[in-house]
Formats: sequence, C-alpha cells, structure tokens
Amino acid sequence: MADPSSYRPSPGQIPDSPGVYKFRDEHRRVIYVGKAKNLRQRVASYFQDLAHLHPRTRTMVTTAASVEWTVVSTEVEALQLEYTWIKEFDPRFNVKYRDDKSYPYLAVTLNEEFPRVQVMRGAKKKGVRYFGPYGHAWAIRETVDLMLRVFPVRTCSAGVFKNAARTGRPCLLGYIDKCSAPCVGRVTPEEHRELAEDFCDFMAGRTGTYIRRLEKDMMQAAEEMEYERAARLRDDAGALKRAMEKSAVVLADATDADLIAVAEDELEAALQIFHVRGGRVRGQRGWVTDKVEAVDTAGLVEHALQQLYGEERGDAVPKEVLVPALPEDTEAVSQWLAERRGAQVSLRIPQRGDKKDLMTTVQRNAQQALGLHKTKRASDLTTRSRALEEIAEALGLDAAPLRIECYDISHLQGDDVVASMVVFEDGLARKSEYRRFQIKGFEGQDDVRSMHEVIGRRFKRYLQEKERTGEWEQPPPASGEAPHPAQVPPAPHPAQVPPAPHPAQVPPAPHPAQGAPLPADGTDPRDTDLRGDDGREDDGRPKRFAYPPQLVVVDGGQPQVAAARRALDELGIDDIAVCGLAKRLEEVWLPDDDDPVVLPRSSEGLYLLQRVRDEAHRFAITYQRSKRAKRIRSSPLDDVAGLGETRKQALIKHFGSVKKLRQATIEEICQVPGIGRRTAESVAAALASAAPAAPAVNTATGEIMEEDDGGTS
Repeated sequence: MADPSSYRPSPGQIPDSPGVYKFRDEHRRVIYVGKAKNLRQRVASYFQDLAHLHPRTRTMVTTAASVEWTVVSTEVEALQLEYTWIKEFDPRFNVKYRDDKSYPYLAVTLNEEFPRVQVMRGAKKKGVRYFGPYGHAWAIRETVDLMLRVFPVRTCSAGVFKNAARTGRPCLLGYIDKCSAPCVGRVTPEEHRELAEDFCDFMAGRTGTYIRRLEKDMMQAAEEMEYERAARLRDDAGALKRAMEKSAVVLADATDADLIAVAEDELEAALQIFHVRGGRVRGQRGWVTDKVEAVDTAGLVEHALQQLYGEERGDAVPKEVLVPALPEDTEAVSQWLAERRGAQVSLRIPQRGDKKDLMTTVQRNAQQALGLHKTKRASDLTTRSRALEEIAEALGLDAAPLRIECYDISHLQGDDVVASMVVFEDGLARKSEYRRFQIKGFEGQDDVRSMHEVIGRRFKRYLQEKERTGEWEQPPPASGEAPHPAQVPPAPHPAQVPPAPHPAQVPPAPHPAQGAPLPADGTDPRDTDLRGDDGREDDGRPKRFAYPPQLVVVDGGQPQVAAARRALDELGIDDIAVCGLAKRLEEVWLPDDDDPVVLPRSSEGLYLLQRVRDEAHRFAITYQRSKRAKRIRSSPLDDVAGLGETRKQALIKHFGSVKKLRQATIEEICQVPGIGRRTAESVAAALASAAPAAPAVNTATGEIMEEDDGGTS
C-alpha cells in the first residue's frame, strides 16, 4: 500500500485550467482517468486526509504510485480526451459498463454493390445502416421475413450470391419472390439499391407513405379487375402492418429519442436504454457496472453517454436524450453530443406526459435488471472469494492469489511440441492475457524440460520489462560471494564453449527448422509471444508478460513443479508461489515437498484449480492441433521458389493430385496456364526429391486409399 504523500505534487505544479489526469500504479499501468474544469482543485482533493476520502477513492490513491495530467483548451476537449483514454487504457478504477449480452442489430450493407439485409453483432462498420439493437435475433428475422414481401432485398451471403450468378439460378427466396434476384440480373444494381433504401426508410419510421401507396395501388388494381394483383398488394400491406405492430407506438409525436434510466446501490449500478425512433421503441439494451469509484447518478449518466455515443456519428446520436439526472457539466456534454450528431441535441430530464411515463417504464426495467444481476452474481462472488481463500490457506500463501497463471505442455508423440499460458484474475479467465509458446530449445518429448524452458522464457521477459522501466536494479554481489543468477551475463554461443554438465544450464540448441542459432538468453526475436513494444517508453497500456502472478500452476506432478521452481530460482525470483495439479488423483504438489496437498473433493479451491488446469490444457491442445493440421496440409510444392498459391492450385486442378503431377513430364507441366519451362523444371525437381507419403488407410475397413487430393504427397 503506497502513501499518497510520497507522490503528491506541490500545488504550484498543478495548473488551474481544464484538463485530464491519470493515476498510475507501481507497474506504470493507468488505473484511473478523470477530467476537471480546474485541475488544481480536483487533483488536490485526492490528497486530503485518507479518513475523509470515500473508501473506493482511498483504495485507488493508495494503489497508485504517481499522478500526471494534460491541459486542454475547453471542457468539451477534456470530455473527449477522458473518453479516449478510458477506451485506450481500460483503467481498473473507472466505471465500465458491461453488456450482459452481445445485442444483435438489423444491418443493411449499403457499402456493397448489391446491399444485403442481415443480422450483425459486434463493432459497427462504416457504410452499413444499423437498426436496433434487438433483444433476440429471432425477432429481427421475423420482421425481415414479413418485409421481404414488399422489399425483396438480397439476404444471402457472398458465397451463395456468387454461386447463383455462376450457375444462372437464383436461390429459393428468388423463386418465391422474397428476393429480387439481382444475382441473375432480374433487377439492375440501381433498382436493387432503391429497394434497399426503401427498406431503410421504412425501418427508420417513415411507414405511412408505403402503406398508403400499397393501399392506393390495391384499390386501382381492383377497379381494373386485376384481382390477383390486388390480393397480392393487400397481403403486402398486411405484412407491413404486422411488422409495425411488433414495435408499439409509445410517443405520438414521432419522436426520435434515447431514454436512459439508472438503478443503483452502494456497490453496483444497472443501466437501461430504450431507443425510440419515429415514436416506436426500435431497440433496448442494458448495462451493469461495479461502482469502483465514488460516483453519483449524474456521474453514472455521464459515463453512460460517453460509452453509448463515443463511437457514433450522425443520426446514430438522436435529437433528444432523456436522462434521470443531468451530468455535472451539462453544457459541455450537450455540446459534445451536438458535435457528434452534427446538429443540436437536447439533453434533459422528462417532467411530464408520455415521455415521463415511458421513463418510468425504463426505470422499472433497470430495477429488474439490477435485481436479476445481483441474484446471479451473489453466489458467484461468494464462491470465487471462498475458492481463492482456500487455495491461499492450503498452499500457505500470505494473501489470496488474485492473479493465477497456469502452464501446460502439449505434443503428439514428441512432434509439434507447444505450451500454453492462461491467466485467471479474481477467479475469472482473462483471455486477453493468454499466451502460447513453441518449444525451440530442443526436439523430442520431454515435458519437464519443456516446462523449464517455458517458465524461464516467460519470467525472463518479465524481468526485462522491469529492468527497462527502472523498477528493478541488479544489486552488486557482496565481496567473496557468487553473483546472483539474474546478474550472470548471457552465456556465449554453445559452439564456442563446452556445455555445462547440468541439462538446465545448457543454452538452448538451435532447432533444425530454424536455421540460425538462438540468442544465449533463450529468446527468439521471431517468437511473437515474446515480442515487446519495440523499446517504446511505457505509456500505461497492457504489456505482454509485464505483470507477475501471485501463483504459478503447472499441469503435472512433482517433476514439473521442480522444473518450474528451478527456472524461477535461476532468475532470482523468490516471491512467486508454484504448485502443480496432477490429473490422476487431482493432487496438489508443492516444491521440495515429498507429499502432496490433498484438497477435499468438494473444495471450491480445488474446483478453481481444476478449471484453470483444464483451460490451460484446452488452449494448449487447440494450438498443437492447429500446428499439426498446418504441417499435414503442407505439400512439396511449398518448397518451389516463386510458386504462389494460385499457380499451385492451378497445377493441382489440372492434374487432379500431387501423385499424378509427380508422374507428369516437364512438357506436360508447361501446358498449365501460367507455368513456364523454368518453373516446370523447379516443380519436377521438387517432386522428385520429395519422398512420397505413406498411403492413407481407412481405419474402419483396413482399405488402402489412393491419394485424390493435393493436400499431401
């Protein structure tokens, strides 16, 4: 726990102008971002007597190790910069709303030559028109199915579209008149785009025009005794009316507005948003957050506005935003919203009438969402806390291991040896921190040696990060003492000196597939898992391997645990606990202990360790299978210089298989379009030097299968 007075800036250093400030921890991670009209007053308020601070604020300032600030010209710029930094650094003490699901949108891809209507999730793309979000994907599909009668826009994927264009036959929707079939030229690109724009207009709320037009055409067809056409138009109008009924009218004046409601308690807050377009509720979403900072309802609303509209432009920001409480600086927030919309935005609290009634409904939804979230999470929080406490007690740790890293080795009979590192923080998987390794120091099957290499590489990188940022300095050895293992300079290349007798001390030999020897420190500059940030100064962003765990778990028993402990000892790291979880009896092994620690089968701590171990195993075996599949798909043609994927496929398509290509003459190979004589000679030489693969065998029948594809040789 840090003393805030140790990094408190003097009052004269802090300007009294608008700006944004950042608190960093001892690892230089940004842990909190805030903005202020007057930086001097706001920053100084964090350094008062700790007893007078809110408990969450007190935790933040005692976790931090430094504070810095950036001066801006206006409060609007401060709002924008605060949002940008929260998005970039993901500070742990800032309010972050979490979607309880990934909400689907109805999207129209107007950026394509033939726009497509589809369900989309995730980040929004430029040139795509979005409607929603909706609570369920099936609700979108029901609406689209009704509207395709009137607006037969393409809904097929690019592959289906190209296949229909190639064969000259449309898909089923084209035959039943729910698609205008632009793939086969029934309509021109211009006519199809007009249909897509009409679809968007109807979804945007301009519904009356189309229904009146359909009813007028229906009456005219009936007068002309075209009864079949009149019946079709009647059904089309009915379909549009049914689509409209799926979103009830809530505001009679065709208002475009977003209504935001907040339900909160001391620890958490739930947010609900209703998107009203054309007087109808077109979408709904909900967020939940932990109140990790001292924030009131107005502050929660301001954070919600930043996250809701921070990436939006134009009509995605409505004309009116109705909230339960106005932000502290309403004028700056309104101006920021207006800049994003490109027009005036009204930010206010509804006082009476239909909007007030609808806000009550949104508030009720927020209360229900908070209650449901607390019901789901109560047992989960309790269980995770108990599991961490049980692990700490069983392993004799001083505190609960809030960050756990687990390592597993995976291979197939000694080939494609890989390792995985998974990270759990507060008992939850943190997948963005997962890493995977290729074993490069040796060949063959040796799980113990592989574990030693992986642990050494991971924590060597951690020490390099600490040394680069100045957090760790190597103390000089005392007179007459051997230097600390971490101080020993890198050993020379193995070819220059005889290897040390202990296998763990031998510098890793070069892998035959790598060609060049590895550096003496065991790292490989081509290893994407160890690649750093090109020496850039630490800026608070998460770094690979920069943060130490409180507990290292290895998949295995006493030998693997000993190898991991030895790797840490060689680097001079003695403040990280190590244990192993053996699969057979689910025993927990500790370094230097001859007997395992046996946790009860009903122990939540054992269950958490099993989850961590199983996740590491899953991650490792997935990587190993992908490497093996890539190796199996390799072909002798891969070694032909200058032969790209297109010409390789042309060769396989022309001859049918690598086996038949191997039997072809150079003149026959030259007949393939794009293959010259020099390339044909290279292909023939490569195939002649490559030994044919063993024939494939059907394991069910024992039948030897002839090669019929170009994937192997």
